[in-house]
Amino acid sequence: MEDGIKISEDAAGHYRPLEDASDDSRLKQLGYRQELSRSLSAISNFSVTFSIISVLTGLNTTFNTGLTYGGPLTMVYGWPIIGMLTLVVGLAMAEICSAYPTSGGLYFWSAKLCGNKWGPFASWITGCH
Repeated sequence: MEDGIKISEDAAGHYRPLEDASDDSRLKQLGYRQELSRSLSAISNFSVTFSIISVLTGLNTTFNTGLTYGGPLTMVYGWPIIGMLTLVVGLAMAEICSAYPTSGGLYFWSAKLCGNKWGPFASWITGCH
């Protein structure tokens, strides 16, 4: 949405442009009000990122598996390729997050993206795994 056009869905399922494209208006449109501060300092952002990627435990298992089953070729070419694919998944999730800025995250996303019929089941499956 680089061109600045924002759309939303009304009760009848029709899409219409948003007058105010801020997160507060989007949350109000989704039936929520903003309660949490959505800002991180540089050190907080680094801390969360470092703990999520789990560098120390991830490197040990990755080296063992990669060298045992794929050899050095897997280590040299596999990491950049898989790293780029992981980046694509992260960018897709960031786009969904910007469209549905709620604290329920994945549960809410899966329920909204699957529709009314499969939404509760998809949300439950997301929470189980």
